[in-house]
Amino acid sequence: MVHYKNPLLVLGCVPEWQGKILLCRRAIEPRRGFWTVPAGFMENGETLQAAAARECYEEALATVEIGSLLAVASVTGASQVHVMFRARLLRPEFAAGPESLEVALYEEADIPWAELAFPSGEFTLRKYFEDRTAGREDHHFVELSRRLK
Repeated sequence: MVHYKNPLLVLGCVPEWQGKILLCRRAIEPRRGFWTVPAGFMENGETLQAAAARECYEEALATVEIGSLLAVASVTGASQVHVMFRARLLRPEFAAGPESLEVALYEEADIPWAELAFPSGEFTLRKYFEDRTAGREDHHFVELSRRLK
């Protein structure tokens, strides 16, 4: 019998409502107490988009429409691949799910950059705002083995 150890897929999104971005403060380790875009592990039988939408609902009790692909981060040190989409919050209704301490909408200028949980989230948000400013929806790829500077 052969047992393969393959990377795990983490799916998430950047939900926007009237120019503000929905972020979650983590209630679980790793990085408890730090902020993140809603994201988590993909489950068997899901599409990428369905996993991203489900994770947003589980973490922020928010319903979203998943949009275009935004970022793919190969997180080699954790043996994970993080796939992030743009998303539109369907209603300004959200609350902390069981994996979140709190959930809030942020203007770009108010993002708690120093309190972001993961480099992939920071990369994703920076590319999101760069694209939004430029009026584009590009795809971004990065290999992350340590924290961004």
